Amino acid sequence: MFYYLMVCTFVLALLVSFTVMKIFSHSINQILARIINDPIHEAWAKYTKFAGMVVGTSSGIRIYDMEKYITPLTYTENDKKIVIELTQERWVLEIYRTIIETLQGLAWMMLVFFMVALIAYVIVRWSEIKYQN
Repeated sequence: MFYYLMVCTFVLALLVSFTVMKIFSHSINQILARIINDPIHEAWAKYTKFAGMVVGTSSGIRIYDMEKYITPLTYTENDKKIVIELTQERWVLEIYRTIIETLQGLAWMMLVFFMVALIAYVIVRWSEIKYQN
């Protein structure tokens, strides 16, 4: 059951990351085309999308949180070791966590990307105005 959970969370995190990168793909392409006035902006856009896939997938899969399903834990007074069981409720919770953590990781990455892009846009725009005068 644990291996199914690992595969499901990986596939789900990958799917959510792909969907978000697909949604922001046009914006990323346009921003980088404006900032980098060279054909190399396409390579930077691909790298940014790849980084989004990696960040989203790695954020969505929490290996340390999943160890509780295979490592015995001590929760009782008599130090009896128990392993938490993967019930249907825990599956729903893990799937929900995967989606939220993936989106949260991607939101932070996109926030940093757009902040850096905004600063770069201001610099590019300022230099264009300076050279026109």
